Amino acid sequence: MSECTHDCSTCTANCSSRAATAPQFDPLSELSSVKKVIAVASGKGGVGKSMVTSLLAVLLQRRGYRVAILDADITGPSIPRAFGITSRATGTDTCLFPCDSKTGIQIMSVNLLLENTTDPVVWRGPVISGVIKQFWSEVVWNDVDFMLIDMPPGTGDVPLTVFQSIPVDALVTVTSPQELVSMVVEKAVRMAELMNVPMLGLVENMSYAECPDCGKKLYLFGEGKTSEVAERHSLPLLGELPINHKLAAAADKGMIELFDGNWLDKLADAVEALGKEEE
Repeated sequence: MSECTHDCSTCTANCSSRAATAPQFDPLSELSSVKKVIAVASGKGGVGKSMVTSLLAVLLQRRGYRVAILDADITGPSIPRAFGITSRATGTDTCLFPCDSKTGIQIMSVNLLLENTTDPVVWRGPVISGVIKQFWSEVVWNDVDFMLIDMPPGTGDVPLTVFQSIPVDALVTVTSPQELVSMVVEKAVRMAELMNVPMLGLVENMSYAECPDCGKKLYLFGEGKTSEVAERHSLPLLGELPINHKLAAAADKGMIELFDGNWLDKLADAVEALGKEEE
């Protein structure tokens, strides 16, 4: 066993020193209540984490849970568009109020605060990190069973801020079936280990296309890569999303809550089980 350097950021051992220096998470507003927090992340951009976040939120809402989405992708927010929210968030001198989707999902995103939704967010890392903390501690989250955090890609400032400031109960990693998936998952798993955040499992997006004539699954990027990586890291594969034009159209039109499909039922089951652990 190597000698302790007293630098917990470079060590994953759960020793007494780590317990003594456990992260001091930012407090919620005294008007808020959030039971479980699940982060949805990816090691690279463009793999569909916002789509997975949106669909998971809808599934949990349909099961009778109170759900919220904290859109932590400050420079590339897409959650309000998927849910068709065009109104701006309101607030007082001391707090902000999330916008509600048509079915009652609570949503906070930087696009709900901008004068024009197409205005670019040209902020440096510390400012973006500060906004994430405000979304957690200054927004009034009303009796939330499951909060989903739509993370930006990578392992930089914002993911680090989320894991250090917000008590994340589990992490879901979204991948695509290309060969680089192994590297992407490896980075996400390693960061989760460093930050002591449990990995719930993997979701593969753009997994296949379905032939409109015969219904056969066409694996455009190859088959089985994500399941191999999941097995290697002892993680469950909790869903495989197809390339589906109806899903894309629903998100573009702000009608994601009308989607019909069972692709992420296993993921919803896993999140639901996580919520029942303390009951």
